[in-house]
Amino acid sequence: MPLPESLHMLFSRFTRSIKTILIVEDEPLVAFDNELRVVDAGYRVVATVDTEGEAIALLERESIDLVLADVNLSGGGSGIEVARVASGLNIPVLFATGTCPGGAQQYAIGCLNKPYSAAELVGAIEAVDRMIGGKTPKTMPGPLSLFTV
Repeated sequence: MPLPESLHMLFSRFTRSIKTILIVEDEPLVAFDNELRVVDAGYRVVATVDTEGEAIALLERESIDLVLADVNLSGGGSGIEVARVASGLNIPVLFATGTCPGGAQQYAIGCLNKPYSAAELVGAIEAVDRMIGGKTPKTMPGPLSLFTV
């Protein structure tokens, strides 16, 4: 059961700036697992989608604090294009993919390399949250690379 935000605040000196997350992932089991882990960590998942078009439509109409995006999406879509649109809307993107895309660093805050554990996923989101808040991440999960510090 996720910790209510009010209790999370009691046990943490750091106030989260990331509360809502859009998951863009074309592998159903990975998408389901990511959603479960993110919700268990106290975040709200706006949606979990597997196509570029669905993701971009949500970016334009929902309040989203972070996009967790794979690079290769269903229907030949690209998480890089999702990241480009999100970047234009000032929404940070964390790639969660097998191979971090070269040349897309200007659109994302970092990359979490697959495979990663549930703890590494949550730790990566927390590191990104601290970075967005102007703080230095306390820990860096092994598969996480941050593009800007």
